[in-house]
Amino acid sequence: MATSTSSSLGGTFRLGDREVPRVGFGAMQLPGPGVYGPPEDRAEALAVLRTAVELGVRHIDTADFYGPHVSNELIREALHPYPDDLVIVTKVGSRRDDRKRWIPSRTPESLQEQVHDNLRTLGVEALDVVNVRVGGERGPVAGSIAAQVEAVAELQQQGLVRHVGVSTVDAQQVAEARSITSIVTVQNFYNLANRQDDHLVDALAEEGVSFVPYFPLGGFSPLQSDVLDEVAARLGATPMQVAQAWLLQRSPNLLLIPGTSSVAHLRENLAAAELELPAEEVGRLNGIAG
Repeated sequence: MATSTSSSLGGTFRLGDREVPRVGFGAMQLPGPGVYGPPEDRAEALAVLRTAVELGVRHIDTADFYGPHVSNELIREALHPYPDDLVIVTKVGSRRDDRKRWIPSRTPESLQEQVHDNLRTLGVEALDVVNVRVGGERGPVAGSIAAQVEAVAELQQQGLVRHVGVSTVDAQQVAEARSITSIVTVQNFYNLANRQDDHLVDALAEEGVSFVPYFPLGGFSPLQSDVLDEVAARLGATPMQVAQAWLLQRSPNLLLIPGTSSVAHLRENLAAAELELPAEEVGRLNGIAG
């Protein structure tokens, strides 16, 4: 099993106005079960964040509705004042109710309120990147997203948001968003078994725009595949590390945000940047998507 951490973390790619290592950290798993309430081990959650930065992570993905408020408050406690080269990406477009449900909340007024929520809980005067989250759990829903992007772009003009991204969108919606403001990143559901965005990944790479693949529940697991398990066994790695290494080799604009609430698992995730997949193994993995 690969266990050490690469100093390069997969090379770098531009995110907003900064170059960041391609392996970052997703904060979704820091709150309690169901991404709700306080962490089961607060000290470990804080240690995860501090260790991630110590090991070179400069891209943290979060949202005020994780917890709610919990992941942002942990980030602030662990890392504030933030390193100058740290990019914190947050997202708007959802809220949580007292039954732990995820409630879409995408009116322009609500999106702007959520931006202010993130400003407050992260303790910053301006957010590095705000992703406008639309669509469904695993994919985009056709239709205009102009009103949502314009709402966040208005706050960008006021200096409260430095850069804007979009999430769970199709190519047409990306083009619409880019006609309103500069879009620095796209965050969609994508992995070696779910490759419907292949063309979008390649198009954005040509434009110098990052693509951040997310997985349900914030992790890279489960990917149910005997092929993946077999490749991992041959390479002496975990299936998760192989899945991440495949993404790093898929396109240079892919930025990863694997999440965890464990320092040991964090180190394992970051070690995926060291894993080189031979061409024949990439061919086998490419076959998973059919």
